[in-house]
Amino acid sequence: MTLLERNTIFKAGLLLPAAALFWVALTSFLIIPVYPAVLNETARRSAGVIQTLVAHFFQPNPYAPFASIAGAVLYAFITIIFIYRYFEKTQSPEIFYIAFFVLSFALEGSRIMVPLKLKYGLPSVYLIMASRALIFGRYFGIFSLFAASIYAAGLDLQKQMPVVFIIALITLMIAREVPIDGLSWDSSFCMISGYTSMFTIVEGGIVLITLVSFLISAYSRGIKEYLFIGIGAFLVILGRTLLFSADTWITPFPALLSLAAGTWFICTQLHQVYLWF
Repeated sequence: MTLLERNTIFKAGLLLPAAALFWVALTSFLIIPVYPAVLNETARRSAGVIQTLVAHFFQPNPYAPFASIAGAVLYAFITIIFIYRYFEKTQSPEIFYIAFFVLSFALEGSRIMVPLKLKYGLPSVYLIMASRALIFGRYFGIFSLFAASIYAAGLDLQKQMPVVFIIALITLMIAREVPIDGLSWDSSFCMISGYTSMFTIVEGGIVLITLVSFLISAYSRGIKEYLFIGIGAFLVILGRTLLFSADTWITPFPALLSLAAGTWFICTQLHQVYLWF
């Protein structure tokens, strides 16, 4: 893939977070008053290892999920612009998949459908569709980061779009087949879905392989920057986990800080690796 083709994809991809940002901004004034009612009807606290620890000390706040949704969409919008400008003249196969990982955050805007349903009495089918879009975005993002780590470990494929299509196809199958309860949601405004434990284990395994792949790259290729890229990957995964399950005010800011620091590590170190290529 040429730089021109990749940069064109980056510019086209900017439309997704821009549209999501507009959607969140447009609906926020309409639905913020109903957030307490949404929280009162939650089926349970949001899940996650870190979230479980946080839940012992902090009660859910009805506006924290909105902060996490807005933060995720804004992160996608700002970061994809940064990636495009920073790598405009620098070829890097990993950054192509990192960009898709970043773009996946824009689909967190679909969580807005929960308060919209409560305010306007929307049919449950809209919640199910939004939830499938959310599941697609989350798994597409984590698979994209995994693909970046495999390229870092030495995979040499000139055609990158077929890999993206394979990831999208697998993720579509997952999002289509997961059973979703169209009447119940958790405290982060995510619909309750099935096979949660199984997918948590699978996602944890993929994350572990991703981090190990970056660390192996530092050793096998003799490039110390990949060690810092691995640290950056850990930080973005940590921030992602915190942000997606946030239901208290204590969580969104550390999550965004971790995402920003991890993204900075990844981008600056990748740029350093490929600067002279």
